[in-house]
Amino acid sequence: MLAAMSASSLPSRSPGDACARSSGDACPGALRLHRADDGALARIRIPGGVLTPRQAEALGRAAERFGDGELHLTSRGNVQLRGLAPDCGAGLAGLLDDAGLLPSERHERIRNVVASPLSGLDGLGAADVRPWLTGLDRLLCASDGATELSGRFLFALDDGRGDVDALGADLTLLAHGADGALLRIGDGDAVLRVPSTDGPRAALTAAETFLESARDTGAWRVRDLPEGTRNALHADVARRLRQTGIAATPDRRPLPLEALSPAPGPVPGSHRDSALSVGVPLGRLDPVQWRLLSGGGELRLTPWRGAVVTGIGPGRAGLLLRGLSEAGLITGPGSPWAGVGACIGRPGCAKSLSDVRAEAGAAVGPAGRLPVYWSGCERRCGHPHGEWIDVVATAGGHRISHVRGDRSAGSATVRDDPDALAAAVAAARGART
Repeated sequence: MLAAMSASSLPSRSPGDACARSSGDACPGALRLHRADDGALARIRIPGGVLTPRQAEALGRAAERFGDGELHLTSRGNVQLRGLAPDCGAGLAGLLDDAGLLPSERHERIRNVVASPLSGLDGLGAADVRPWLTGLDRLLCASDGATELSGRFLFALDDGRGDVDALGADLTLLAHGADGALLRIGDGDAVLRVPSTDGPRAALTAAETFLESARDTGAWRVRDLPEGTRNALHADVARRLRQTGIAATPDRRPLPLEALSPAPGPVPGSHRDSALSVGVPLGRLDPVQWRLLSGGGELRLTPWRGAVVTGIGPGRAGLLLRGLSEAGLITGPGSPWAGVGACIGRPGCAKSLSDVRAEAGAAVGPAGRLPVYWSGCERRCGHPHGEWIDVVATAGGHRISHVRGDRSAGSATVRDDPDALAAAVAAARGART
């Protein structure tokens, strides 16, 4: 039986803040539960968001047996279970282990891997990243050194379409050409070209090289490194790759594409069975919705809090799509919920100043040009990357700003009036700059 730790509180810090290694990595996991106002919380890492039907069924049982019955999707394609009893750790760990969701007790919190969710389905990527996904996860779980990675350290496997390349990962593998891959370290444009077959091994080598710098600087993530160390890391990784027999040559990252989540509805392509892309309002799935989603073949959870259902047999896609729509999921264009996200807010989080999920629901209107994310406090947990409208609850109202990358503009505070707040958010989402 895997050992499970008791629930503990997370320290207060803003997402992206540097975290000294001396303070310990407090990220929750499947074995280390976090104490929240609505009960204990477990975060289950699902590399690439890929779940077999058996694993999806096990997660649903875990939510109903130990938690509040709902499954909460994260911005990394993982799943959180909430409302857990603080002493449920051993039973939860056993259930997840039996389903193959805990291949390594020591590595479960560092299996943070996002992957292009439509890879191999619609024919638009340069390569199918699924072999990378299984290869990297196997290497991570076999590496003693990788256990020192933070629970926040993120790998991205992009099939060439540019979707997960834009998510701010620490290490990104980008399919390029027929048999090549580009390895990007942090958010710079400089990359290393490596053979595609060596991609997973190159990513692990880069992560282990980062850890050598992290021990001297106390950084948890690449972006936490001092600028000089971050610049030197690229050369250190190239040298280490060559020492391990991986051909690595300097290159430049292709011009980044606009990162888009899969459009809701049937997935185009020449695959034998059908596939459906579905959006999940606020990333929260009740038992009925989860059973509908996981009743097909493979399930791929996306970093945009959605899901792709694959392996749908002939004649079943239309019926399933209709059922998912009736269950309240996003199954087509024009949904007012498209692009709307929020942290857990009150009453689940003691630090939140507002029930931002209820407020987001009250403000839902015609789909806007930009996504909008509601946060109950300045930590802005789970916020998206790229460009979005940022709505943050403050003591004096809700601050609304337009965020692009690391910069925000047009900040204004709106009083806590539902109509005024809805109007201000709608105007901000449709604004063009």
